[in-house]
Amino acid sequence: MGVLQHVQHQISALNDLIKINNDRIAGYQKVNEATEETGLNLLFNEYIDQSKSYVNEIREYIHVLGGDPADGTTLSGKFYHAWMDVKSVFVNKDRHGILADCEYGEDIAKKAYRAALDDKELIWEDEQVVTLLNNHLEGLKKAHDTIKSLRDTVSA
Repeated sequence: MGVLQHVQHQISALNDLIKINNDRIAGYQKVNEATEETGLNLLFNEYIDQSKSYVNEIREYIHVLGGDPADGTTLSGKFYHAWMDVKSVFVNKDRHGILADCEYGEDIAKKAYRAALDDKELIWEDEQVVTLLNNHLEGLKKAHDTIKSLRDTVSA
C-alpha cells in the first residue's frame, strides 16, 4: 500500500468513526425525546456532548492528514437507528428496555473503535491519533458500563 493509499485508508477509517459518533448522537437525541426521566436525560445529553467532542477531535486530525471530514451518519444509520430508530419504539418501552437498547448501541460504537485500532492495514504511525482513539474508546467503555449498571439496577 502506497503512502497516499495509506493516508486515504486512515481518513476513511476516521470518517467511519465520525459517522458512528453521529449515529450515537442521533440515537441519544431520539431516546431523550422518549423519556422524561431527568437523570437519564442528563446522562444522555452528556453522551451526546461526548460524541460531539469526539467528532471535533477526529475532524481536526483528518484535516492534519489533508482529508475532508465526513458529515452525517452511516449510510443507512444501521448501527444506531437499529436500536433507536423511531420515537414510537420507546413509547411502550420501560426503563430497562431503553437502557438495554442503549447498551447495545454502546457495544456497536466500542466495536467500531476497536476495529479501527486493530486494523493491520492502517498502521497508525502517529501516536497522537492512537492516543486520541484509545481515549475515545475508554470513554465509550465507561459510558457502556454506566448504562449497563443502570440497566442491571432496574432488573434487580
